[in-house]
Amino acid sequence: MKKVQDYYYKKAKKQNYPARSVYKLEEIQKKHRIISRGDSVLDLGCSPGSWSLYASEIVGEKGVVVGVDLKKTEAEPRGGGSPIHWLCHDVTDPDMVTLLRKIRSGFKVLISDMAPKTTGNRWADHQQSMRLVEHSLTLAHQLLHQKGNYLCKLFQGEDMPEFISRMKQNFEQVKVIKPDSSRKESREVFILGVGFKHSQKRQSAAQ
Repeated sequence: MKKVQDYYYKKAKKQNYPARSVYKLEEIQKKHRIISRGDSVLDLGCSPGSWSLYASEIVGEKGVVVGVDLKKTEAEPRGGGSPIHWLCHDVTDPDMVTLLRKIRSGFKVLISDMAPKTTGNRWADHQQSMRLVEHSLTLAHQLLHQKGNYLCKLFQGEDMPEFISRMKQNFEQVKVIKPDSSRKESREVFILGVGFKHSQKRQSAAQ
């Protein structure tokens, strides 16, 4: 496990990414192609910025990336990447949607690597993780384009099956992913929703 950690940590340093977490998104992207050139991407829990930087490279100069985190995040897009708008803000704030719509009316992709501070209590950590995931899904309902894609991190626990069941009502495909670069002992998984299905009710509310 230590060797794996060292490998991804050193690789991130070598490729000038702020954190090893970029390789989780890279693995998912290479297999599922959730982000395309020209897309608008919303990255929740973006600090220290690796996911936003990677997404910026994929979408290119005609795309746009918005990264949101409680911690101030600043990093210049890499060569050929899209503009990145960094927002230091609480994603649970009711004004979040208004702030985001000042930049984009909606997004083709929403990605979230948000996680709570762990306590060592599996039940409590799962509940806090679910709280963040629910907020990310709420933002998806408000901001994601028709046929858009959604990816969120979740700590496994008793409420996960019900959440996946609801996801299947809102997306054409739903997958549970454990990237190779995730630490083996970690209870984190990533839930991928492909092809967001806007209901008429949600469409009217968004207008």
